[in-house]
Amino acid sequence: MTDPPPVGQGARLDFNAPLSAARADRFVRDLAERSPRQVIDYGCGWGELLLRILRAAPRAVGTGVDTHGPDIERAQSAANARGLGRRATFVTGPAQELPGTADLVINIGAYHAFGAVPAALAELRQRLNPGGVLLFGAEFWEHPPPPDRLARMWDGITADDLMFLPDVVDAAVDAGFRPLRIETVTRGEWEDYESGLAADGEDWLLANPDDPEAEELRNRLDAQRAIWLRGHRDLFGFAYLTLGVPVTR
Repeated sequence: MTDPPPVGQGARLDFNAPLSAARADRFVRDLAERSPRQVIDYGCGWGELLLRILRAAPRAVGTGVDTHGPDIERAQSAANARGLGRRATFVTGPAQELPGTADLVINIGAYHAFGAVPAALAELRQRLNPGGVLLFGAEFWEHPPPPDRLARMWDGITADDLMFLPDVVDAAVDAGFRPLRIETVTRGEWEDYESGLAADGEDWLLANPDDPEAEELRNRLDAQRAIWLRGHRDLFGFAYLTLGVPVTR
């Protein structure tokens, strides 16, 4: 029998975020039209959005950084397969340690690499060239979270761990950005993402119900699903902010 897949590896997903194909296509089109020459993706995962932007912006070179080695290997393999190996570099390690600035910076679901949202936005502002753009993705509270729902999420999470959307946008403005576009994911994007994270494991369980490792995987998947459906569903929002900076510092 094959070994059970890791929970949450996202092998069935195009993007390691709640991001539909239509929204991703628009991001790629709009960002590539700005003709960036340098692109950096902090917390790139397996680099799918970065690679699509590089394909659409043929003069650009890009760097993706992430702490999860298997994702970086997947990203580099995809770059080589698409003929982008010379224009895309992927690095395993902390985002803070990657030097340099860029015309286009991407930071989706990984602001914690630089601290809380306000600190992350301030740091990312310094890593953006004059006239550049940041695509920033972050969770926020749709509503104040009741204690019973918090208790069904991750250990240690508190109401203070996330901001509300207006406060996230205000933090971006305070950091020196101007909001070019503010948008939030749909319930369908969340459902596709959460279901996609579990899909490999659920299929393996159906094919191997009596495997000695099945019970452990089943328990992990059940816990993951409960965090979503009984915990953060309709409480977590996810925002994509397209943020610009002036052409001079």
